[in-house]
Amino acid sequence: MSESPFPLQPVVVPESPEQRFEKFLRARGKRMTAQRRLILATIFSHHDHFDADDLMVHLRDRMASREVSRPTVYRTLGELVEAGLLRRMTLRDRYVYEHSYGYPDHDHLYCQVCHRLIEFFTPLVAEIRDRVSREHRFHAMSHRLLISGICESCRKEQREAAPEGDQPPGCDPGCAAGPIGVVS
Repeated sequence: MSESPFPLQPVVVPESPEQRFEKFLRARGKRMTAQRRLILATIFSHHDHFDADDLMVHLRDRMASREVSRPTVYRTLGELVEAGLLRRMTLRDRYVYEHSYGYPDHDHLYCQVCHRLIEFFTPLVAEIRDRVSREHRFHAMSHRLLISGICESCRKEQREAAPEGDQPPGCDPGCAAGPIGVVS
C-alpha cells in the first residue's frame, strides 16, 4: 500500500464506514462477519492506494492463522466497491482500490515508469465537469480523471542515464524539461 504524497483532508460523514457497510450488507440479507470487519478495519486504518495482494500482505498473519481467506478478501473488496466505500481503478492490468467514502473528490497523476499514483485536487476539473454536464443536460454524480505520463523523478533519471545528445522518449530536440505535455 503506497502513501499519497499530497494527502487530502477527509470529509465529515454521517456514519462510520463500518456502520455504512453493515447497513449495505443487511439490505442484501447478509451479515457483518468477523472477517469482513477485520478487512474493513485494515483498509480504513490509513489512506492509500492498494491492490488485493497489498491488502493480503497486511493481513498475512490473520491469513496464516486461517482467520481470513483469500476468497473472502476478494469477495469483500467487491462488496466494499458496490457499497460505495471503495473506488476501483484498473492500472497495469490489475485492480487498484482507494477510499471513496469519507474522502473528498480528487483526481490522479499516474507515472508510467515507476507506477506512482499522485492525488491532486483542482476546482478547474469540477468546473469543466459541471459545464459539460449542463451543456448536455446531464446530471453528473461523479467523475474520474487519470492523467498518465512520467513523473519528475523518472524524467530526471532518464535525462541522467541518456548518453550526451540523446533525449529521453517524448522529448523534442532541445528538450530540457522532460516529455512534451508534462508540466512540472
